[in-house]
Amino acid sequence: MKKIGLFYVANAVKTSQVAKKIREALGAENIDIIPVEKAWGDDFKSYDNLIVGVSTWFDGELPTSWDELIPELETLDLKGKKIALFGLGDQLNYPDNFVDGLGILGDAFEKAGASLVGFTPAEDYTFNHSKALRNDKWCGLVVDVENQPKLTDKRVKDWCEKLKKEFGS
Repeated sequence: MKKIGLFYVANAVKTSQVAKKIREALGAENIDIIPVEKAWGDDFKSYDNLIVGVSTWFDGELPTSWDELIPELETLDLKGKKIALFGLGDQLNYPDNFVDGLGILGDAFEKAGASLVGFTPAEDYTFNHSKALRNDKWCGLVVDVENQPKLTDKRVKDWCEKLKKEFGS
């Protein structure tokens, strides 16, 4: 498998925990970790395959580090890059903007010309609205460690098996 860049906010504890599970499932030797707090446009261009993680803050907002990077990200030429997104959210306390951060990042990467991969089914979640839906599927892996912690390991494992195929291992 080609080298993968794994981007996420390093000080977001739960996102970091899920990122580590993903790295383990795919094989740590193939994955470089790049903290979003230190990422530049060239970092995104350095990989053909990227995994990008985000949590959704408050009422559907991105964490500050991602929010500050979006304007630069949208100007990059990422044609030919495959981006797999994973997002964390709380479907019970934030059902009207569940994992919106995932959808916001998906929009930004698509605007830059990247192809999103790793879509997952939206069933088994209870929510009202989400910017992360694309034709009734999530635009990546969705994890709710607050309300469905027992499903996290299986969801990560299944998603990583899907990514191995979609990334062309």
